[in-house]
Amino acid sequence: MELDPDDIFKDEEDDLDNEAHLERASTKEFVVYLLDASPKMFSTTSQGEDQNDETPFHAAVSCISQSLKTQIINSSNDEVAICFFNTREKKNLQDLNGVFVFNVAEREYLDRPTARLIKEFDRVEESFMKEIGSQYGIMSGSRENSLYNAIWAAQALLRKGSAKTADKRILLFSNEDDPFGSVTGATKIDMTRTTLQRAKDAQDLGISIELLPLSRPDEEFNVSAFYADLMGLEGDDLALFMPSVGDKLTDMKNQLRKRMFKKRVVRRITFSILKGVSIELNTYALLRPTVPGTITWLDSITNLPLKTQRSFVCADTGALIQPTKRFHPYKNKIVKFTTEELSEVKRISTGHLRLLGFKPLSCLKDYHNLKPSTFVFPSDKEVVGSTCIFIALHRSMLRLKRFAVAFYGSSTHPQLVALVAQDEIIAGGGQIEPPGMHMIYLPYSDDIRHIEELHSNVTVPTPRATDDQIKKATALMRRIDLKDFSVCQFANPALQRHYAVVQALALEEDEMPEINDETLPDEEGMARPVVVKAVEEFKKSVYGENYNEEDEGHGKVSDASKKRKAVAENAVKESANYDWADLADNGKLKDLTTVELKYYLAAHNLLVGGKKEALISRILTHMGK
Repeated sequence: MELDPDDIFKDEEDDLDNEAHLERASTKEFVVYLLDASPKMFSTTSQGEDQNDETPFHAAVSCISQSLKTQIINSSNDEVAICFFNTREKKNLQDLNGVFVFNVAEREYLDRPTARLIKEFDRVEESFMKEIGSQYGIMSGSRENSLYNAIWAAQALLRKGSAKTADKRILLFSNEDDPFGSVTGATKIDMTRTTLQRAKDAQDLGISIELLPLSRPDEEFNVSAFYADLMGLEGDDLALFMPSVGDKLTDMKNQLRKRMFKKRVVRRITFSILKGVSIELNTYALLRPTVPGTITWLDSITNLPLKTQRSFVCADTGALIQPTKRFHPYKNKIVKFTTEELSEVKRISTGHLRLLGFKPLSCLKDYHNLKPSTFVFPSDKEVVGSTCIFIALHRSMLRLKRFAVAFYGSSTHPQLVALVAQDEIIAGGGQIEPPGMHMIYLPYSDDIRHIEELHSNVTVPTPRATDDQIKKATALMRRIDLKDFSVCQFANPALQRHYAVVQALALEEDEMPEINDETLPDEEGMARPVVVKAVEEFKKSVYGENYNEEDEGHGKVSDASKKRKAVAENAVKESANYDWADLADNGKLKDLTTVELKYYLAAHNLLVGGKKEALISRILTHMGK
C-alpha cells in the first residue's frame, strides 16, 4: 500500500507548480508548412549533401521532414499541417483550386505529427506528379490566385485554439520572389491587393507568416518584390531580414531550425515591488537539461495510453472504501484533516515574486548560480504599465550596479532569488542579447561547501606552482582554447543515440541514423605540432626531464587510487562470468541485480549511478543494441 496515495507529501519534482511541469503545459504551437509546388520548384539548381543535384522542392521536403522528426522529440504537443499550393489536384476544407493539404489516415489536417505522417511525407516525391501534380496557379489571362487560396486554406486550418493559448504560424517555402510576375496591368494590381489583404486578415487573427526563400540559379531572391509587403517588413526590419538563401540543404535546415524553436513563455508571474505596486512578468526557460522521455504504458490491443485510477477496496467485503481523513492526536483528542486542509497547511508561498531589497553585484558569487537561470521580461497584457515600471527598475539597477533580492518559489519549494539586469547587446546589425533580467536561484546555506586544503603531512610546505609552470600552463590553455565556445554547439551523444533508435523503430528504417559524437576529443587538432609542443613543455615544467607516465614509482599512489583500481579489476573479473550479448538479445538483463549490472559498467569505465532501468539502458547503448 502506498504511504501517500493522495500525494500530500509529494516531492517538488512532482509538484504542478514546478517549472518543468509549467514548461510542458505552456503555450502550444500550431504550424502550417505552406510549400510551393510550381514547376519552377522542380528545376535542378543546387547540390545536396551527397554532392548530387537536387531540386528546391526536394530541399524543402527534406527540411520539413527533419523538422517534424525533431519536433516530436522537443515539443510533441505542437500540431502541424502540410499544405502544397500551385498543384493540379485540390484537397482542402474550402475546395479551393491549386491547394492540396497532405495528410494520412486517422489524423486531422492540423494535428500532432505521427510516425506514419513522416514516413508517407518522406516518400511524397515518388508519386507527387502522378497523384498531386504541379502547375502554375497564377497565369496571364486567368483570375485564379493560388497563393491567395493557399493563405486562406492555411488560415482555416489554424482556426483551432485561441491566440492566447497557442502560437499560430505559417512557414512559406518558395523560390519565386514575385508570384504575380506572369500577369500585368489591372489584374496584377488586383491580385496583389487581395493577397496582401488576405495575409493582413490572417495576421490580425494572431497568425504570423514567415518566408523561407529557396535558391534559384544565378539569381538572388528579391524579398522587396512582393513578400516584404506580405510579411510587413519595412525600413530597418527589411534591411535586417537579409535571407540567407543557401545553396546547400544544411543551410536551409539551419534556417528552418532557427525559425521553429522560438523562446516560449514558461509562465506569467506577478512581481510585487512594494505594497500596492505590482507588475506582470513573463518567464522564459533559456536552458533546460534534456532527458529521455518518460515511459508511457500502452494498451496491448488499442495501443492507446493507459489512464491510471486508484481505488481502495476492503479486504474482507471487497467493497469500495471512500478516502478517509487523516488525523493527528492532540491532548487526547483526534484532530482530522482533509486533503485540502493539509495542502493549505503546507502552502507557504503564493508563487508570486516579492522584492526584498538590493545588494551590490560584487556580493553575487559565481558559485551562487547552481542551476540554469530564468529570463524575465515585462508584459502589459494583464497589468498595464508593467513595462514602464520594469524599464525604470532595469535602468537603475544597471546604473547603480545592483541586483535585486526577491522571495519566490512554489508552494513546496520557496527560495530566495537574485534578479540581475542585462543590457541589450547588438553586434553585426542584429540583437545578440535582449534587455531584461536573469532570475538566479540562490542556494540554501547547506548547499555551499567551502574549499578546504587537506595535506597528509603538515610538516611539508604546501606545494605551489612556480612562475614557469604558470607560464607554460597559460601557453597550453591558449593553444587548446575553444573559440566562441557555447554549450549549445554540442549535442548530447547518449540522447542523440537514444532518439535515433526510437526514430528507426517508429519509422521502420533499415539503418539507424549515424550519430556524430561531438564530445569526443579533437585528435587531429590535439596532434598539431604547436599543441604537442605546448603539452610537452608543460609536462616537463611540472614533472621534470625524465618523467615516464608508465612508471608509477615516481609518485606515491593514494589509497583511493588503489581502491578504485581494485574495484575495477574485480568488476572485470566478475563481468567475464556473464554472457552479456546473450542476456541482452533475450531481454534477460532485467533479471539481474543492480550489483551484477554494475560489473559490466565498471569493467567498461561507464557510469554506475542511477536506477536499474537507467543501468540497463546504458549497457544496451554501449553494446549498440
